Amino acid sequence: MVSREIYREAMARLGAAVNVVTTDGVAGRGGCTASAVCSVTDDPPTLLVCLNRGSEMCALARANTVLCVNTLGAGQAVLSPLFAGETGRNVRERFTAGQWEPLATGAPVLAGAVVSFDCLISQVTEVGTHSVFFCAVEAIRLGAEEDEALIYFRRRYHRTGARAHSRRR
Repeated sequence: MVSREIYREAMARLGAAVNVVTTDGVAGRGGCTASAVCSVTDDPPTLLVCLNRGSEMCALARANTVLCVNTLGAGQAVLSPLFAGETGRNVRERFTAGQWEPLATGAPVLAGAVVSFDCLISQVTEVGTHSVFFCAVEAIRLGAEEDEALIYFRRRYHRTGARAHSRRR
């Protein structure tokens, strides 16, 4: 059997986009940082998002039945530790960073994100410590084509995109 420590080290070597996942509705507003996000299918457009079952964000998203996946740009790195709860700021204070507005579902959409996927939660499955949310994409907001994305790899942030690539040459 693979140990938790080895698995976590291996996952640190699997680069992933940095996302702030948000929700709003009858249960209240919330947000968290997540890298466990991926496409399921394009017909119908569906994402999966994994959230820790014990987190406040998981309970809020489940109750609100909506969420938005906001993929951070390289210039938005400060939002990652903020929404990961590493700064001690409460939910209301976290949303004072950045500009937020609703799109189709009412979940907060981050202005300037590389891309935002505004979703209705269609199904939730429990696996170990996490809830896996299957999310029907209701609306998408694309950022500027030249935006650099923020990637988390080997426990550090990295920039990726056209400008990041041209600087390495």
